[in-house]
Amino acid sequence: MNAFNFTRRTALAWAAAAAFCGAAQAQAPSTPLRVILPVGAGSGVDVIVRSAQVALSKALGGQAVVVENLPGAGGITGTSALVKAAPDGNTVAFLSNNHAVNPSVFKSLPYDSLKDLTAISVVGATPFVLVANPTRFPGAGAKEMQAQLKADPGKYNMGSSGNGTIIHLAGEMVVDAMDVTVQHVPYKGMGPMMTDIIGGQIDFGVAAVPAVQGHIASGRMKAIGVTGKNRVASLPNVPTLAEQGYPDVDVGGWFVMVGPKGLPPAQVKRLHEAVVTAFNDPDVKAAMVKQNNEIAPTTPEAATAMLKSEQERYARLVAKAGIKLD
Repeated sequence: MNAFNFTRRTALAWAAAAAFCGAAQAQAPSTPLRVILPVGAGSGVDVIVRSAQVALSKALGGQAVVVENLPGAGGITGTSALVKAAPDGNTVAFLSNNHAVNPSVFKSLPYDSLKDLTAISVVGATPFVLVANPTRFPGAGAKEMQAQLKADPGKYNMGSSGNGTIIHLAGEMVVDAMDVTVQHVPYKGMGPMMTDIIGGQIDFGVAAVPAVQGHIASGRMKAIGVTGKNRVASLPNVPTLAEQGYPDVDVGGWFVMVGPKGLPPAQVKRLHEAVVTAFNDPDVKAAMVKQNNEIAPTTPEAATAMLKSEQERYARLVAKAGIKLD
C-alpha cells in the first residue's frame, strides 16, 4: 500500500464517519421527549425517572428529555394529559399501581385506563414491607402479630397513604390473609403515616422499602415481613410474609412506561429500546440498587398483559374490602 492509497482511504473513511455522525445528529428529534409523571416531585417514581433522565436522552440519540410532574386526583390529572397528547413518540408517562387501582375505586374516569394508552414497558418494581410500631407488637413476626390482632378485633389501627391507594390495598391484602379486623386510618401521603407509626398513634401499615429502611435500621419501626415473593437485599434478615405462612400476600410497587393510544409500532420500538438501554446504564443500575428498585424491563406485549391482570386483581380486592371513593 503506497502513501497515496493510505491517505486517500483514510480520508474516505473519515468522510464516511463524519457523514454517519451528521446523519445521526440530523435524525435526533428537535422536539424534546415529554415525560409526564402523575406524582409529585421527590416521590418514588419521580426519583427513579430522574435517575435515568440523562441516560434516556443518550439512548434516544441526544433527544432532550423533559420531566413534568402533574400530580393530583390519585394520578388522574397526569394520566389525562398523557391520553390527550399526540401519538407522535414525543410524549410518554411513567405510571404506577394506582393507575390500575383507580378504575375500581372511582365512579368514573375521563379515559379508559387500558384502551386509551399504549404500553411500552414495565420497567421494574419497588418492594413493600409490613411495618409496625415496635412497642405495640413485641412479638417476632407475622404469626405473633396475627394472634395479637385476633385477640382484640377492631382495637388496632392500620395506616395508609390514602383511601384507595396501592398502600391501602396492600394493607387490606395483609388483613385479609390474616383474617383479622382492624381500623383503617388514611393519611395524605406516606410521611404523616410513618410519623404516626413511629409515634404510636397508629399501629402498623405497609410501606415502600426505601421510605422506611432507615426507620427499621434505627429501631423506630419493626419490619414484620416483605410483601413480595423475594426477600430484599437491604433487609436480608426480614422474611417474606409468604415464608411466614401467607402465600397470597404478593404486592409491591411497579412502574411502567406508556404512550398515548395509537402510538405507531416504530415509535413503540424506539422508545422501548431506549428505556431498556437507559436502565441498563451502569450509573442508573447503581442508583436503582441504592434505591432498592428491581429493574427488569418487559416487552410491550407483556406490559399490556400486566396492566390488564393488575386491574382485574385490584378490582377483586377493592370489591372484597368495600373501598369506594367519590
